Amino acid sequence: MRNILTIIKKEIHQFRRDPKMFGIILLGPILQLIFFGYAVNMDLEKVTAVVFDKDKSVQSRLFIEEFTSNKYFEILANVNDYDEVEKYLENGEVTLAIVIENKFEKNISTNRTAKVQVIFDGSDGNKASVAAGYVTNIFSDYSKQILIDLQNKAGQKRTLISNVEAEIRAWFNPTLKTRNFMIPGIIGMLLSIITLILTSLAIVKEKEIGTLEQIIVTPIKPYELIIGKAIPFAAMGFIVVSIILSVMTFGFNIPIKGSIPFLFLSSAVYILSTLGLGIFVSTVSKTQQQAMMIAVFVVMMPMVFLSGFAFPIENMPAIIQCITYIIPLRYFMTIIRGVILKGIGFTELWLELMIMFVMGIVLLVASSLRFKKNLD
Repeated sequence: MRNILTIIKKEIHQFRRDPKMFGIILLGPILQLIFFGYAVNMDLEKVTAVVFDKDKSVQSRLFIEEFTSNKYFEILANVNDYDEVEKYLENGEVTLAIVIENKFEKNISTNRTAKVQVIFDGSDGNKASVAAGYVTNIFSDYSKQILIDLQNKAGQKRTLISNVEAEIRAWFNPTLKTRNFMIPGIIGMLLSIITLILTSLAIVKEKEIGTLEQIIVTPIKPYELIIGKAIPFAAMGFIVVSIILSVMTFGFNIPIKGSIPFLFLSSAVYILSTLGLGIFVSTVSKTQQQAMMIAVFVVMMPMVFLSGFAFPIENMPAIIQCITYIIPLRYFMTIIRGVILKGIGFTELWLELMIMFVMGIVLLVASSLRFKKNLD
């Protein structure tokens, strides 16, 4: 126990002599959370459009007003030919173009189908899909209003018929804000960065400056060295989680609906995996640059992409979905989003916690054995 405490004190003194480390630990997560929180936002709040009105009638102007009065749409210009429409779309100045065909008003007044062409910039599929939903709603409401007006002009009495009306309610994220879904996931990502990368770099740094060989010749046993190295980084992980939760709650107004102790317990279990991976990276790296490259491009990026942080696992090919089951971050994402957004706890998430615990122990033990072999 004394040897472990000695290693821990050594790490603490090393942190104190490196002011940049405190910046990484304290300021880094806050800045990254702010940047991610405001930048990672897939909500479409403003749709820019251009209008090509061939009919130039009263009815076509009323139809255009449906878009200008809608808070999601901004009409940038009215053009006179397709060349201008193409120019706006190619330059990326607008998301869509609305082309109102000739005889638009005449067709409506004679109970014929009035044609309107909507051209989307499909280079961003998600943006175009959301904008298409907005356009469809406007078309539907406008068509219903035309039918009502025609019935009123004809003096027909509206007949009430049975219909089905859906009342849509969104649980857990009533405003459907992307930010509320993404920010809890950032906890897992930043926790991985801090514990995994710093662990691998710290041990490789000992190799580079030659202090690791000096430690080997002391009575300190390999497992004591590993534990003494791991504990300070685990403590830093808890500091990072506390900082992120505070900024998330008070800065972004996203309350934690579930149990905070269970959230920290889950974080502790997940840290076992990241520490194990950090030790493994250190065993296969000879320099800090090499360790950074392996940790980021070989370990971190696949974990983020395959964890469900930004991309739904259900949309991935079957073979890739199978691979995600060996990613610890996948289970941690499920836990933190469940606790923060849904308010669920151990009763609902015990399986994810147990799988993550087993994976963490296996990774930590396997990496420690490899590290011990390298020392021998």
